[in-house]
Amino acid sequence: MTLWNGELSFYPQPRHAPGFSVPLLIVILVFLALAASFLLILPGIRGHSRWFWLVRVLLSLFIGAEIVAVNFSAQWSVGGINTNTSYKAFSAARVSAHVGLHIGLEGINITLTGTPVHQLNETIDYNEHFKWRLGENYAAEYWEALEKGLPDPVLYLAEKFTPSSPCGLYRQYRLAGHFASAALCVPLCPLRLGSSTLTTHYGAAFWVTLATGILCLLLGVAVVSLHYSRPSALRTFLDQSVKNYGSQVKGSLPLILNNPLHKQFGALDLTTSTNL
Repeated sequence: MTLWNGELSFYPQPRHAPGFSVPLLIVILVFLALAASFLLILPGIRGHSRWFWLVRVLLSLFIGAEIVAVNFSAQWSVGGINTNTSYKAFSAARVSAHVGLHIGLEGINITLTGTPVHQLNETIDYNEHFKWRLGENYAAEYWEALEKGLPDPVLYLAEKFTPSSPCGLYRQYRLAGHFASAALCVPLCPLRLGSSTLTTHYGAAFWVTLATGILCLLLGVAVVSLHYSRPSALRTFLDQSVKNYGSQVKGSLPLILNNPLHKQFGALDLTTSTNL
């Protein structure tokens, strides 16, 4: 790691992989537990309605989990390059490394991994997170990174996302994060590291969200189409009890009410019949 006044930099929080997030893991586990609980009670549902409930509940859980989970993902816009770049400020030493950029709705992750990892008598393996969600100060985090003495590639990319940067990336991505917008796109200015240029592309979180949106659109079109073309089939799918109730109405079966206590009082044997 980078030396600062002859000592290793201090990292107060555990360093995780760019795509790893504790809240994201909690969301996935909660929805998986709900899905497992439903599958356990599924055999208790009789008849064909079992499959209707299976599709409806699992589809609802998937859409709900996806909407919540992508808010904690750093895979909305990602990019990475292998380059030969400067390593420390005020030094001509250069390193061969892989630089990764992972942009999410809450901030960015920057990784720097040496190829090989051990170069210049140091272990080059960094994973730094900079947050811009509500209540966080991105500029203050950037100044803390400067004080730590992080490597040049990490500081260079982090600086491009500061509020004072002429690139405007902070306003673009921060607003997209706050409003969960799909406006995330390629950075407005080139990100040059050594002799290479880092470009970003849409990540897994973006494509999963897009696929879920298309799925919801298709389901909405199907519901509207069934409403006008086959309303009875739509009612059957949305409420299985309608089918059973409709069969009783069609048959007009009599409902017989008989009081078993009337004989105790010598009452007449009366039977009331009501047609539904």
